[in-house]
Amino acid sequence: MLSNRLLKYYSSLLHKKYRLQENKFIVEGKKLVQEGLNSNFTVEIVIVTEEFYKTNKDFMEFVKQRSIIERIEMQEVNKLSDTNTPQGIFAVFDQKPIDLNFKEEKVIVGMDNISDPGNVGTILRNCDWFGVKSVFISQGCAEIYNPKTIRSSMGSIFHLDFEIEIRLIEHIKFLKEHGYFCFATDLNGKNVYDMELPEKSFIIFSNEANGPSKDLLKTVDNIITIPKFGNAESLNVASASAVVLSEIVKKRG
Repeated sequence: MLSNRLLKYYSSLLHKKYRLQENKFIVEGKKLVQEGLNSNFTVEIVIVTEEFYKTNKDFMEFVKQRSIIERIEMQEVNKLSDTNTPQGIFAVFDQKPIDLNFKEEKVIVGMDNISDPGNVGTILRNCDWFGVKSVFISQGCAEIYNPKTIRSSMGSIFHLDFEIEIRLIEHIKFLKEHGYFCFATDLNGKNVYDMELPEKSFIIFSNEANGPSKDLLKTVDNIITIPKFGNAESLNVASASAVVLSEIVKKRG
């Protein structure tokens, strides 16, 4: 059984302060644990209730091959859980070292001051779906290891390379020096369906309430938008990312 000391330690990872301090994060739920164990993230421990262990014997055999397992009492689950209906399985992983091999990527995505963890996680999921491997996440964005971000990504966080807390303007200049054409997305811009796709592209999605900053708009090479046909005031940034990435994939054939 997991000791009270370790239970308290691992439950602290629900808070950003301790995730940063310990350079670890916690996930819960069978699917996310499985995604993590199949990835190149380093796992420290898998924690399960006795009930989960007994009713998921095949899955637990899979877990045993990849991690040590500790059990907890059912009444202790809420100390580790960030959900209303916990499944009774958790895993703790080391945060991933930054290792972007961006020079080999044709498309890189950037996030600019997107504060909602659900949107950040969904954009990561969209990137994964459309084959984008590298993501730059600016200062002011929701933390990538926030449990809500991880859940919204549906495990895609384990499939991507990313750099976090970046100074976006500096990265734009850096990528331009390495042959990338940089696009900002905004309500006012060139129709995305008419855009010409260069060999290497950096696509930036911004906070939907505030849009790109003036400095960002002055630094990028072009601004693109999704044309509106109805009466909605705006398009959710995560939804917009799916439309733009779909069009990019289409243009690349």
